[in-house]
Amino acid sequence: MPELPEVETVRRGLEQYVVGKKVVSAESFHQRTIKPSSLGRLEMVTGSKILAVKRRGKFLWFELDRDFVLVAHLGMSGQLLVQQSNAFDQSHLRARLRLGGKLNRTSKDEIRFIDQRTFGWLSVEESSEGIPTSVRHIAFDPFEDNFDLKSVVSKIRQKRCSIKSAILNQEVLSGIGNIYADEALWRSKIHPEIICEDLSEVEVKKVISSAKSVMKLAIKSGGTSFDEQYKNVNGESGYFSRSLQVYGQQGQPCSRCGSAIHRIAFANRSSHFCPRCQR
Repeated sequence: MPELPEVETVRRGLEQYVVGKKVVSAESFHQRTIKPSSLGRLEMVTGSKILAVKRRGKFLWFELDRDFVLVAHLGMSGQLLVQQSNAFDQSHLRARLRLGGKLNRTSKDEIRFIDQRTFGWLSVEESSEGIPTSVRHIAFDPFEDNFDLKSVVSKIRQKRCSIKSAILNQEVLSGIGNIYADEALWRSKIHPEIICEDLSEVEVKKVISSAKSVMKLAIKSGGTSFDEQYKNVNGESGYFSRSLQVYGQQGQPCSRCGSAIHRIAFANRSSHFCPRCQR
């Protein structure tokens, strides 16, 4: 699933191409594309002007000159591509927004939502204080000005679950998924199964600062791509996978101590860690 660095890469790409453009038409092609709680069909955004592209955690949304916004969640395999309208239609094309405004013959005049596994969605929603309905329960992510590190650390230390479960909880802090959780815990030298109550304030702070650091580096690399499912708005893969220290590195030597990286089952997924550095 695309995590904060991948979604932020997409947001920045969209911002470059679509802010200030008018949506001249909008259509969806799959029954699961529009979230059931949406205020209406995608066609509602026709005629609106895109004012900004915002993000919190793994959610992004288009601010419009309307009393509603258009929210997008990429799910497992969603892509938001900006292309010319004469480009071929992808086999997993789920929706398209045709753009107007200051365009020329070579302008990219369509936003296309591609989703092979159909877990992603689009939704027309009300917005309160700049936050869409479906994002209101999502916690601040570490890059937001309102992120309260002291409060988040306190909340985590009161939990009786594993530290990895806590930092994956999007209602505690948002944006971190399996990839960057493993990387942050390796950087912090903390085992993913340690119970939050057993960690000191300093240790929890280190986990969060490590997560922010590794995600900042991932954003600079355009995110992490392992297959054809995650792409930026130009259809290009991110290359942070070359810098991963533990995620997906089972059996490879730890770059710190040389021990083989281990993989264990974790909540229907997996965790990767160094058994020597992360006791």
